[in-house]
Amino acid sequence: MTTVFFRQLYLRFGLCLLLLVPLAVAPPGQAQAAEKLLVLGDSISAAYGIDEAQGWVQLLRDRLERGGESIEVVNASISGETSSGGLARLPRLLKEHQPRWLIVELGGNDGLRGYSPMALQRNLQQMVKLAEKAGAEVLLLGMRMPPNYGRAYTEAFAAVYPKVAEAEQVPLVPFFLEPVALLDGAMQTDGIHPTAVAQPALLDHVWPCVQELLEQGVDEQSCTP
Repeated sequence: MTTVFFRQLYLRFGLCLLLLVPLAVAPPGQAQAAEKLLVLGDSISAAYGIDEAQGWVQLLRDRLERGGESIEVVNASISGETSSGGLARLPRLLKEHQPRWLIVELGGNDGLRGYSPMALQRNLQQMVKLAEKAGAEVLLLGMRMPPNYGRAYTEAFAAVYPKVAEAEQVPLVPFFLEPVALLDGAMQTDGIHPTAVAQPALLDHVWPCVQELLEQGVDEQSCTP
C-alpha cells in the first residue's frame, strides 16, 4: 500500500510540475517583441540637410508611439541610394530585421541620373517580390522628375510606379512630395530636398496609407492620401 501511495503522490506532483512549467517559461502578460516596419529610401527619407529627429520617418515613429503602437520603425534609408542599391541591400535587411511591413521610397536618384525607367521598374518589382517572399507587406512611395528632363523621360518615369503597383498588387502613394513640391519654403536651396518645415506634411500625406497598411493591409493598388 505504501508503494502505491507514493507512486500516486509522485504522479500527481509530477503532473503539477508539468502544468507549472509553461507558466515559468512564458508567464501571462509577458511583452512580445515589437513588430517592425522597415523604411528603405534615399536622402528624402534619410533627412538629408536637416536634423534626423525632424525627418518624416522619425515623425512617423513618434506618432506611432503616441498612439500606443508597439511597432519598431527601422530606417534603412541612405542618401544617394538608387533602386539597384536598395535591391542589393534588401535581402540582408529582410533577414536581419524580419519586418512585417516595408515602405519603399526609391527611384529619385535613378531619375536624376537619367537611368532607364525600365530598369527602375524591374528593380522595384524585384524588391516587392523579395519582401513578400519574406512575409512583409509593401507600401510604395512614388516620385516624379522635374520638367527640364524632357516630356518623354518624365512621363516614362512617372508611369513606372503605377505599373509596379498594378503588376505586384501593392498600394501606392503616386507622388510622395506632392504636398510640398511647389510650396514656398518647403524645399531646401537645392530644390530637391524638403526642409524641416515640410516634414510633417510629408507624414500627413502618407499617413492614411500607412495606417491602413498597419491595421489591416491595403488591398487596393492605390490608396488616397
